[in-house]
Amino acid sequence: MLLILSSFWPGYQFFWFVFFVIMFLIGFWCILMFFGVIIPMWLTSGLREYFGKTKPFDPEEIRRKTLPEQGAEVIYSNPKGRGPFNDHGHH
Repeated sequence: MLLILSSFWPGYQFFWFVFFVIMFLIGFWCILMFFGVIIPMWLTSGLREYFGKTKPFDPEEIRRKTLPEQGAEVIYSNPKGRGPFNDHGHH
């Protein structure tokens, strides 16, 4: 049995190498994006707000807007009737 399994060794070695290279590239890309894009964006927007270059972020301002005011396209709005459920909560 060991002889049969050992005959597949070069294939397994190749697939683990490919897996390692792909994971290495994905990890390197994630680190690069985090330190090269995410942290600088977070720092610059935060510092701009801190020094008064932008108005402070107000989450209530976003919550007060309706969907069309936020720029979303509402396909089905203002439905008529009570929907598929009756008063008891089942069909």
